Amino acid sequence: MSFISVDAASDFSYQNLPYGVFSTSDNPRHRIGVAIGDQILDLSVIRSLFVGPVMSKHQDAFDQSTLNAFMALGYEAWNEARRTLQKLLSASERTLKDNVSLRSRAFVHQSAAMMHLPADVGDYTDFYSSRDHATNVGIMFRGKENALLPNWLRLPVGYHGRASSLVVSGTPIQRPCGQMRPDQSNLSMLASIGPWYSGPA
Repeated sequence: MSFISVDAASDFSYQNLPYGVFSTSDNPRHRIGVAIGDQILDLSVIRSLFVGPVMSKHQDAFDQSTLNAFMALGYEAWNEARRTLQKLLSASERTLKDNVSLRSRAFVHQSAAMMHLPADVGDYTDFYSSRDHATNVGIMFRGKENALLPNWLRLPVGYHGRASSLVVSGTPIQRPCGQMRPDQSNLSMLASIGPWYSGPA
């Protein structure tokens, strides 16, 4: 249980703690944070509290403007960082809970934050992740009669994705000239990702 009050309907519980990159009007620098309830814990403010055997050597990963350096550290670092965060946010831990000055600097209300793309993406490969996904794409290219190719059931089907098509959810997208969308309920052809990264960490 955390000392931070979290609404039961919140996606950002003590057990979740997703990472993101944010800025505020009074501090436009992009920084890494963790969501809990309606708050963001600014990891650049508390990076010195990551004192485990791995993260003590990589505290600067939380002073970056993207998650790339942290993601590159691997599972052992992610696991250690998660344990540290849960300890610092627990109701029984006094480090943050009882330090009013540190808390005032470390926590930002989500309503006061602007979210940013959490990682620099040079390139990526996407996959047909479900039968529905593969079928819907197949219908666009081959029609309903031959939508799902037999090999999809036996091997993963990946395709190259353009990094320029990745934006934070809610970003206005201007459709390229010549592409029409007569029905406003259709989804944009450009991909978007949410501002919070739960990932393997």
